[in-house]
Amino acid sequence: MPMKRLVVILLLMLFVLPVDSVSAQVRSMRVRGVRTVRWEVTPAGDSVLHITLLPVNIYHRKRDMKEYQRMIKAVKKVYPLAVEAARRMENLDARLAELERRKDRKGYTKAIEEALKREITPMLLKMTRYEGKILMKLIDRETEHTVYNIIKEFRSGFTAGFYQMIARLFGNNLKTKYDPEGDDAMLEQIVKYYKAGLL
Repeated sequence: MPMKRLVVILLLMLFVLPVDSVSAQVRSMRVRGVRTVRWEVTPAGDSVLHITLLPVNIYHRKRDMKEYQRMIKAVKKVYPLAVEAARRMENLDARLAELERRKDRKGYTKAIEEALKREITPMLLKMTRYEGKILMKLIDRETEHTVYNIIKEFRSGFTAGFYQMIARLFGNNLKTKYDPEGDDAMLEQIVKYYKAGLL
């Protein structure tokens, strides 16, 4: 957020927004680019403004800024799919727990796989390889399982190995793990901002 815009917002909050000291001693609001904005009314009737700004990434190279913006665009596109994958996995786990026979479980997972292929393939075909990599990391974030492990658990090790081989041919890896403290720290920050509605 440009500094001028932030100053205008702060001035607006100071002079235009009403503070009702009778109804509430502390008020808060959400502003884009700001974690919290709240003001308190002191016993003397003065208003004290408290602002907590979000961390600002500073990039010295244009390439790094473009990479950050590219990641934001990818997260907006694929994060809802990762959340949906986690939800469906929970439902699948619950349904498989109800089925006693191995044959029934295998038939059910096969049917689910075919339905997902029909539903999701058109979306996947519109994705770039980069968006696919981000999706795999976010699926690991939301489910705490790599895509490889999910396929292995619900289908078989052979099927997981087959899909892994195809993924490797296209420069991807189904065993990709999500590392929010290391390589994926920027991705984690973007996801948190996205979930908070700040992007």
